[in-house]
Amino acid sequence: MSPSLMALSRDARLVILTGAGISAESGVRTFRDGDGLWERHRLEDVATPEAFRRDPDLVHRFYNERRRGLATAEPNAAHRALVQLESAWAGDLLVVTQNVDDLHDRAGSKHLVHMHGELLKGRCLGCRTVVAWPGDMDCDSRCPVCPTGGMRPHIVWFHELPLCLDPIYEALERCDLFVAIGTSGHVHPAAGFVEAVGPRCRTLELNLEPSRVVSAFQEGRTGRATDLVPTLVAELLS
Repeated sequence: MSPSLMALSRDARLVILTGAGISAESGVRTFRDGDGLWERHRLEDVATPEAFRRDPDLVHRFYNERRRGLATAEPNAAHRALVQLESAWAGDLLVVTQNVDDLHDRAGSKHLVHMHGELLKGRCLGCRTVVAWPGDMDCDSRCPVCPTGGMRPHIVWFHELPLCLDPIYEALERCDLFVAIGTSGHVHPAAGFVEAVGPRCRTLELNLEPSRVVSAFQEGRTGRATDLVPTLVAELLS
């Protein structure tokens, strides 16, 4: 265990940020391929409010495909290790995920924030009510609360403000350990969370390869999330 982690008491306050890297090992494809495309689509065509206004049928088809793909994915050892940590930790622990899948939820995480929305939910274009939506969605889909309202995926698209930022930043300011797992450091504001912690907070990055912002962390470890996260949890609980 690193000296910084050895000094943590069991009632320390933890904030854990997770990105695409933790779900990739469950078979969930990451946002961008090496050529900058998102599952063969330009981000501008499927992941912005402008794209939805321009071609809602294409956007709905894209997210319907992702919902179907999620049905075959299962939580992995990294997701389960975080649940183990949450259940055994005496202090506050918040998992903030950039992922829109439900793998943390299915693994059993309770103190969880989906800052970029959730793939298996829909949002009414009229009253903005958010409801569970595990199946396909299209331009004829209607809100169960206000039947005249159409539906959109409950996803934070580019050019939109992430969800729950106030409680996230409050937790960051108070936390004693901030851990980023499987994040690229390209997407803001999450890439700047490491800069938002207090001066006495320990910071640790776990990643398959160093992220764009790894130099802002006190410690970085490289490897698979399914190896690194259970090892970290064992250290914290030892």
